[in-house]
Amino acid sequence: MIGELRLYDIVNTPGVGADLSHINTNAKVTAFIGDAQLGDALSGCDLVIIPAGVPRKPGMTRDDLFNINAKIVKTLIEGVAAHCPKAWIGIISNPVNSTVPIAAEVLKQKGVYDPLKLFGVTTLDVVRAQTFIAEILGVNPKEVTVPVIGGHAGTTILPLLSQSKPPLVLEEDKAKALMERIQNAGTEVVNAKAGAGSATLSMAYAASEFADACLRALNGDTGVILCTYVASNLTDLPFFASQVRLGKGGVEEFLPIGEMNKLEQENFEEMRSQLAGNIQKGADFVAGC
Repeated sequence: MIGELRLYDIVNTPGVGADLSHINTNAKVTAFIGDAQLGDALSGCDLVIIPAGVPRKPGMTRDDLFNINAKIVKTLIEGVAAHCPKAWIGIISNPVNSTVPIAAEVLKQKGVYDPLKLFGVTTLDVVRAQTFIAEILGVNPKEVTVPVIGGHAGTTILPLLSQSKPPLVLEEDKAKALMERIQNAGTEVVNAKAGAGSATLSMAYAASEFADACLRALNGDTGVILCTYVASNLTDLPFFASQVRLGKGGVEEFLPIGEMNKLEQENFEEMRSQLAGNIQKGADFVAGC
């Protein structure tokens, strides 16, 4: 589904581009490097995926990355606004809870904001939930569906285990432990890498799943449903991750959150103020620039 894959970074892009260009697909691979080439990299793009930024290290939260990654995302989104204002944008750069609002504010300033085409990529939360649930049920993870709502940091990640298919029946303490493992899975990887970085391979897989879903929708598939962090009216929060149905114009339908059990409802109420603060922090960053 890819006509041309363009890579952009401030260093090392030509080598990565050469490596990818040897893969046996029809996609043309082009590499761009440095500030002067950002416009050429973005010009006319249909889908822009932004994983840029610094990784977490042990003891760091996603929010600790804010000051560095916020500036990177702002610069790249300014480039999108100038060179491919109608593109779909998927933001992976942490803290996603704040970087998506940053992108929204920049696009508003430039007069090209389309809330239906701006996404925070929370696919890895769903991938992890599917994996861990499948381990418990003894089934193929591909057979598991489970909504993960809220945001993309710690307790703002809310897997709705009660809505899992196949059904997952757990005692409350075990359900709570599983929920916490999903919420803290990124830290599990950070600690296991012992200072050498954060999740990269699982994140790359999740990013490819997200990009594939977007490309299918752009190509006319009307049955694409995924969880993603977007401008939403499902709650009183301006941005919220939930299941949506995609179409050629971006988000076409917000699926209902559905009924939550007592544990999930408690976590939902607890995370709202934190997520609201994360969102406001992003908006304040742009306002102060």
